[in-house]
Amino acid sequence: MDDRIERLESLVALQDRTMEKLSDQIFDQQKQIEDLMRLVERLAKKIRALDEEIDGSGPPDVPPPHYNG
Repeated sequence: MDDRIERLESLVALQDRTMEKLSDQIFDQQKQIEDLMRLVERLAKKIRALDEEIDGSGPPDVPPPHYNG
């Protein structure tokens, strides 16, 4: 009987350690996701700014007069 109880206690301790490790990994991954989301937003803002700059940079490309296209 004592062996069974010790085995169960050992399994519970192992599960506790495993859950703690998984919790730490989830926390780290959430931080990475948040960092990546901030980076994507910064890049999206830069792309939008470049698009606006290109749109406002003079007349659109017009084919040369000799182009019969």
